[in-house]
Amino acid sequence: MLRCCIFLLSAVPIALAAGAVSKEPVDYVDPNIGGIGHLLQPTAPWVQLPYGMTRLAPITTPGITDRYLADKIYGFPAGGAALMPVAGEVVATPQEYASEYDHDLETVTPYYGSEVLEKYDILVEYTVGRLAACYRIVFPAGKAPHLFWNGGKAGEITANGTQAVSGTAEAGGVRSYFYAELSRPFQAPRSWTSKAGERGLAVDFEQPYPRTLEMRIGTSFISVQQARRNLAADVPDWQFDAVKAAARTAWGTELGKIAVRGGTEKERRIFYTALYRSMGRMMDITEAGDVYQGLDGKTHAAEGHPFYSDDGLWDTHRSLHPLQLLLDPKRQVDMVRSYLRMYDQTGWLPSFPLVNSERAFMIGHHATPFIVDTYRKGYGDFDVEKAYAAMKKNAMEATMLPWRRGPLTDLDRVYLEKGFFPALQKGERETNPAVYAPERRQAVSVTLENAYDDWALAQFARALHKDDDAAYFLKRAANYRNLFNPQIRFMAPKSADGNWVEGFDPKLGGGQGGRDYFAEVNSWTYTFSVPHDVAGLIRLMGGRGPFVERLDRLFVEQPGTSKWDYLKQFPDATGLIGQFAMGNEPSFHIPYLYNYAGAPWKTQRHVRQAMAIWFQDTPLGICGDDDGGALSSWYVFSAMGFYPVSPGRPVYDIGSPIFEEVRIALANGKTFTISAPGASAANKYIQSASLNGRPLDRPWFEQSDIAGGGTLVLKMGPRPNPAWGSSPQAAPPSMSEESLESK
Repeated sequence: MLRCCIFLLSAVPIALAAGAVSKEPVDYVDPNIGGIGHLLQPTAPWVQLPYGMTRLAPITTPGITDRYLADKIYGFPAGGAALMPVAGEVVATPQEYASEYDHDLETVTPYYGSEVLEKYDILVEYTVGRLAACYRIVFPAGKAPHLFWNGGKAGEITANGTQAVSGTAEAGGVRSYFYAELSRPFQAPRSWTSKAGERGLAVDFEQPYPRTLEMRIGTSFISVQQARRNLAADVPDWQFDAVKAAARTAWGTELGKIAVRGGTEKERRIFYTALYRSMGRMMDITEAGDVYQGLDGKTHAAEGHPFYSDDGLWDTHRSLHPLQLLLDPKRQVDMVRSYLRMYDQTGWLPSFPLVNSERAFMIGHHATPFIVDTYRKGYGDFDVEKAYAAMKKNAMEATMLPWRRGPLTDLDRVYLEKGFFPALQKGERETNPAVYAPERRQAVSVTLENAYDDWALAQFARALHKDDDAAYFLKRAANYRNLFNPQIRFMAPKSADGNWVEGFDPKLGGGQGGRDYFAEVNSWTYTFSVPHDVAGLIRLMGGRGPFVERLDRLFVEQPGTSKWDYLKQFPDATGLIGQFAMGNEPSFHIPYLYNYAGAPWKTQRHVRQAMAIWFQDTPLGICGDDDGGALSSWYVFSAMGFYPVSPGRPVYDIGSPIFEEVRIALANGKTFTISAPGASAANKYIQSASLNGRPLDRPWFEQSDIAGGGTLVLKMGPRPNPAWGSSPQAAPPSMSEESLESK
């Protein structure tokens, strides 16, 4: 296959091969990748600025969850409301104005989209600022144009004179506001209410009918008046093409921070689309006038620092935030500051903050490793004492129950007293009313993920010379050992009396999603969920040999039942390779664990296998829920050739790059380069390595090695070199070694 040699840096392409077509990174992005979910949620083809507040994508057929397969467009976003252009005679109810569309007639990029509404022969173009949306609508000649605005059941939409419409709507528990200005005056504004209770506004236009109509729509989470201010600040003039060009430039700048040479055209499409997905959240929701909507539902002054929201730390702390930190540490520090403001507003560090509330999803207090990772990689320009107090309060006073927020329960006290979260015996009925019934206790996962959080907090305590706290949380970080059952050599549940749950099946136990004991997957995955102390886990398993054998089995172990029964029980376990579930976050670090056991060539093999099989440049190209870019960020890291196994430790584990050269533009103006001449599908094994001109015989490097720029050179080949990185001294650091250092 022709491996086009172009080099991309800071959005300026340099052709290196005769006849090669120059492209900028943004030109490789296809937002429709992932538009069909393997089992659960697909991606949306968002048009937005990097980390921008306003997102646009067609509103497609309700009930068809795979957006790419939807047959009709029902409207376009307008600050929480839906906007639908119509041409011709108006005879139906608004819900019947949906139109067929054809992906072959559309354009979708990160900065601009266009759709043809085939029912009306209408072309709808859209682009975006950070606080505003811009539409350009081309109607067919000779047919009366109309606009329908739908605010849903909780919406309210009003005409303001003859060239402006404003309103409010609610979706997913978030109330949004908009103020829209039209380039042509309208007539006969009329309110409507559907049989289902949806409310909206319709407007018509006088003859001679306009062929082209433009709209500028300011959006806000605060008020209609604020939306109008946002519009004036963001898109003050009729300048659709200028807004489009500025959005393209913004994406070019962000995507251009990583330059690649080599690989295939397909691999570059996958890579830059994954990088685009990794820059969608958190959203900067700072509005004009330096104000924002806080987690307490009140309007606050931003005081010179942007405020970010919309996150899911169970997903994003693993690789999305570390990738963003690598590329834009200042923005990441502002995200940390935003979390501390949320703590001020609510009394807790949230895990899944929406715009105006905390969504009590998943498990763990993963704001801790997110903040500690930022700090330990050299970025501490935030109130570290407040951060420590907030993390300690979560660790000592907040419940660990899945999908709950609030004070401690008696189940949490078992963890604090005995070192594990208690499970029910098989068949035992739940008696604790605090347990959220659909998600159950997830007892083993709760123990493991909170042990990791406690380890991260111990690192922060140590850095702040809070030695007693450091020792206490380091002891709690070892709680994972309490659930390793040496008889079966898996992590297993215990009841509150300290007895193992009888009849536990590491593969199929735990009911739907394994939720009696685990979060979405089973013990085959969670047995390896000790990223902070892999050396300790290796010892529990009997040493490096048995550990490697168990990893090897993971990648070939079969479901033990029919595939459809297995996936019915574990629908989040998509992207299966044996029992390794590429599509679910607790699996992300597992292929890199061979590095800790003297077999890094197996890391190289399995990382490449996962990328080649489960990431494609098609609507089915993302093998699981992307969860705001979490899965995409794994691909970005792995394609570059390294990965952060344990955020909170300033270390990266080396995998196998798919490109011959990657250049990362660091925030300090320096460049970190990964050079892998000859890297290809066959040449995936590292033969030897050097870092900054010195031989490197270990499969990892530290943040300090690359903070001032540098070059990692990997000599690649088609066969493994078991000698490289295999000595016990070459393994990355783990909690056990850090504990010894602290003594």
